[in-house]
Amino acid sequence: MRTVTRRNLWRSLGRGALLRCPRCGGRGIIRGWFSMQRRCPTCQLVLNRGESSDYWLGAYTINFVVAEFVAVLLIVVLILFTLPDIPWTVVQYAAIVAAVAMPILFFPFSRTLWLALDLWARPAERGDRARRSHLN
Repeated sequence: MRTVTRRNLWRSLGRGALLRCPRCGGRGIIRGWFSMQRRCPTCQLVLNRGESSDYWLGAYTINFVVAEFVAVLLIVVLILFTLPDIPWTVVQYAAIVAAVAMPILFFPFSRTLWLALDLWARPAERGDRARRSHLN
């Protein structure tokens, strides 16, 4: 069984960034923008690897950090490019739009990236599918 090892973490993260299964690179793990399949159609990896309902808190954290970073980066770039006459109203509304839109736009990516990091920290075991199949 192929698992994510420390040597191929970057490959796994790249697959996650492309919304593919971090373990095998298979497509079709995203059912809709806000939902994932129960298993990877290619390697049958259970995508919700958590033992409890708080498994996706890591994805939430990734999503929050990226959204805040993009909003702050947008503010800084707008200020730097409009010096010395900074249009504060434009900066304010652009930051609000970025802060609201980025978590929505980045949502599926944060989940697949979190799955890649989780597979790196806790590689899938032989009995992983059977043990966790009751959660799905």
